[in-house]
Amino acid sequence: MSLRTASRQSSVAQPSMRKHRPDYGLVIIASILLAVGLIVMYAISPALAAQGGNVSDNYFVSRQFIAIVLGFGAFFATSRIPLSMWERWQKPLIASALVLSVATIAFGGMASRWIQLGTFSFQPVEFVKFILVVVGAAFLAKVAEEGKITNVKRLRPLLIIFALFSFVLLILQRDLGSTLVLICMVGVMAFVAGLPLKKLIIFSIIALLMAGVAIGSTSYRRDRFLTFMQPERDCIDTGYHACQALIAVGSGGVIGLGLGRSVQAYGYLPEAANDSIFAIYAEKFGFVGVVALLALMGALLLRILNIMQRAPNRVTQLMCAGVFAWLSVQAIVNVSAMVGLLPLKGITLPFISYGGTSLIFVMAALGIVFQISGYTTMRRNTFELGNERTNDEDGRHWRRNSRPRYTITRRSI
Repeated sequence: MSLRTASRQSSVAQPSMRKHRPDYGLVIIASILLAVGLIVMYAISPALAAQGGNVSDNYFVSRQFIAIVLGFGAFFATSRIPLSMWERWQKPLIASALVLSVATIAFGGMASRWIQLGTFSFQPVEFVKFILVVVGAAFLAKVAEEGKITNVKRLRPLLIIFALFSFVLLILQRDLGSTLVLICMVGVMAFVAGLPLKKLIIFSIIALLMAGVAIGSTSYRRDRFLTFMQPERDCIDTGYHACQALIAVGSGGVIGLGLGRSVQAYGYLPEAANDSIFAIYAEKFGFVGVVALLALMGALLLRILNIMQRAPNRVTQLMCAGVFAWLSVQAIVNVSAMVGLLPLKGITLPFISYGGTSLIFVMAALGIVFQISGYTTMRRNTFELGNERTNDEDGRHWRRNSRPRYTITRRSI
């Protein structure tokens, strides 16, 4: 079943669609980012192996390479699966994500975020993010089509599901960072679906108050927040991670120390391969390399945003919005934490950080966006495009030199 068939089954009305060439730029940019991450992992793998015990120098880079291969497998799988199937699988997907999230306690106890089976490890929260994109988009699209996006009672099923996952993440796993990412994802999708800005601001204030309570109620979160305010006051103990991250970033200078000259990866910077990978990258490639990396990230996000604006129906539009929020929020939080603009959180840098679960589900989400890019249109009744009106009913033809603006309007699709 193609996306065209899936769209006809959707509750959202849309014009007829013809498949066209998908956006291979997504694949190219993602491949470059994955290659950059693999190169960094190759450079620091011996340092990580020296701290990890009886493992070879290539242990970490080989595992990252396997994760990349699996990630491309997930990408091509989701780019082929009809989008209507995700709507059919909603209940089993939600149930499985909830069971896996709770199972972390059975395997590792309270505050555990991983399921460990021998050498295999799985982080359920990455699966939850993926499920939230496909399930949340389908639900919000249906509610928006009914004209009840402002009706709290109609949104109750999604709010209950979100509350369950938030409870598991925030209370059982004590993962405030991932909870905030989920909040941002839902907020962006709800806004694109038509939720008024005033209500979104109210929900944001409530989320911030809840985050404040979560920080104030636990000592380690309070210490982390106070460290963020003054990281230099205790670089030996509570501020150690933040200080070492700043040292790594500053040591890179303009052009970096080079691939084989990293110092911080040799046990000085905690989580050098995961949460702190940006600091290691900055140490190796300097300011020039950082600008290049952020430019690649920005180019990928702009492509997703462009596909979202030209999505064939509301469901696919919201899926793209969810993926955009997922990747952009994680990149902003990770980079900002490493340069001292935000408190340190256990958030990975998409495509770059070491870790199979995160990489696989990010690529799976990107595969959905890639599939949607093969059915995009250029209709003015969805967004303000800044080009002349087309005489085609479905807006399939447009001026070659037109440039779409990135301003979302509240017009129905």
